[in-house]
Amino acid sequence: MLDCKPIDTPSEQNHKLGLYPDQAPTDKECYQRLVGKLIYLAHTRPDIAYAMSVVSQFMHSPSEDHMGAVTRILRYLKGASGKGLMFFKYGHTDVEGYTDADWAGSATDRRSTFG
Repeated sequence: MLDCKPIDTPSEQNHKLGLYPDQAPTDKECYQRLVGKLIYLAHTRPDIAYAMSVVSQFMHSPSEDHMGAVTRILRYLKGASGKGLMFFKYGHTDVEGYTDADWAGSATDRRSTFG
């Protein structure tokens, strides 16, 4: 992925991933290792947190569409290097968070995928 073309967003707008019977499967172990590493990275990169929450829902049965979504996150990270949170040893310990709900965002079970 070192020579990949960077992109501006970690996920496609209004793109719904789900489990469909006609999807081509991908290497499950490779997918799980890659998503696991990106979940760890998401602690300092909140800009990929939502995209990671979506792709991590398919760890048990990933398809090529799901791997494509993970590849898109990698392409985004290529273009957004140097961004993220820095945690310092000293300083205040206050954390503030804001969120927006995604009502019925999951195409599989119509549950909220965020918030």
